[in-house]
Amino acid sequence: MFVKNLSDTPFEIILDCFLKAFEGYFVKMPVDKDYYKQRWKAAKVDFSCSYGIFDGGQMIGFIIHAIDNRNGKPTAFNAGTGVIPHYRGKRIVKSIYQYALKDLAAKGIEKSLLEVITENHIAVSLYKGIGFKVCKEYKCFNGNLKLGSSLQSDVREINLKEVDWSSLPNQQLYSWENQYESLVEGSYKFFQVVYNEKPESFFVINPNLNYLAQFDLLTEEKDGWKRLFTAIGSVSESIKVNNVDIRLKEKLENLTLFGLDNTIDQFEMELKINA
Repeated sequence: MFVKNLSDTPFEIILDCFLKAFEGYFVKMPVDKDYYKQRWKAAKVDFSCSYGIFDGGQMIGFIIHAIDNRNGKPTAFNAGTGVIPHYRGKRIVKSIYQYALKDLAAKGIEKSLLEVITENHIAVSLYKGIGFKVCKEYKCFNGNLKLGSSLQSDVREINLKEVDWSSLPNQQLYSWENQYESLVEGSYKFFQVVYNEKPESFFVINPNLNYLAQFDLLTEEKDGWKRLFTAIGSVSESIKVNNVDIRLKEKLENLTLFGLDNTIDQFEMELKINA
């Protein structure tokens, strides 16, 4: 068996291995090729910094990395790790990371990030053994919004590239794929909710996937959360939300209040890479 980067591996082979590795996973994974092409492009996946392990000519495991400068550091974000069932229990992921971390360090990458479902105890233990430490904890939600009587407000769409992201709250608490650097590369729309002629809240959503990437209040007006969720519901009543930081207690309470179910929880883990 040998490890190499995936720069010259056809996308179809990578995706086939990915889908085989995630069969029977904690959550059902999409199978559409275009979905992954768009998602990985938005996340800034770089296949020259992604790695596969091969047995003869067969790809049997992988670590897919997105690469970007985040919070002032060149960072590799693990957009997917997997091993096909027949090869599990053979320390495959550890072998890939031994190769990958040396290669990433040589390329000037200073930090590695990943997300893992908290109930996946085997994976959490594996990553801790490699040197990763938990830095954030997230909750994920989906379901249909239950609004009761709605409150009217003015909803305005703003071009993503014209948004002053530095003025928006809690940007440091969003996960990699929900950060603005990823959102501006995807099929997202930014909406501002205006009340009493002032911006009261905002949300960022991919209407095609009913995926809500960012949302928050900008003021503390009474019923602000209800007006925000009413505005979100005007775009899509069915909503999926990944990776809400557990420190945002009011946001978590309102997600539940307006009818969404907490489906899974995740850790974000980080590792500093030594050159």
